[in-house]
Amino acid sequence: MIDKTVASPAAAVSDIPDGATVMISGFGDAGMPHELVDALVTHGASDLTIVSNNAGNGERGIAALLEAGRVRKVVCSFPRQADSHVFDALYRSGRVELELVPQGNLAERIRAAGAGIGAFYTPTGFGTQLAEGKETRRIGDRDHVLEYPIHADVALVKALRGDRWGNLVYRKTGRNFGPIMATAAKCTIAQVREVVALGELDPEAVVTPGIFVRRVVRVPAGRSVR
Repeated sequence: MIDKTVASPAAAVSDIPDGATVMISGFGDAGMPHELVDALVTHGASDLTIVSNNAGNGERGIAALLEAGRVRKVVCSFPRQADSHVFDALYRSGRVELELVPQGNLAERIRAAGAGIGAFYTPTGFGTQLAEGKETRRIGDRDHVLEYPIHADVALVKALRGDRWGNLVYRKTGRNFGPIMATAAKCTIAQVREVVALGELDPEAVVTPGIFVRRVVRVPAGRSVR
């Protein structure tokens, strides 16, 4: 019997190794798997490369990973926000690396990894520092930059509901990066508010099929589901 549910966030992340590349879903707080990230902090894996939309807010989640000294590099689109003081201090002191990626390119590079695309050309970033050292090409009447997929060892995503096979449905904007990250990682771990019986999820509403999910952990609502 296929059953991908695990007992706790701690059990779900217990084998993430040092040096792993970890994708973390979320657009601000929407879709952020806080409990999985908190469990990763406690787990203690270090030298991590974090791929996410931003570099953490306040002192929770990704910011907590950074503050604990577990992160070597951040790949993101928005490293600096009003409350991103943890990343800002670490970056300025040279204790964490940054790869800045325009948001559309970030999403497409992740999607390309899941789709098996070797590389793609995009006009975004051409003529800027982000294109330095990269192959460029003129296509039609526009100049483009060659970008490569972003693969991950692990993806931590948050969904609204899941079943024991790993099928996932999301809530509104909580969908954001989760579906593409789930396809781009060797091991996808999903935090869900509710685990339902097989057949209860409308197949038309399933965004992430279970084939892309390795583990599902139920985290009851302790805050508003985003």
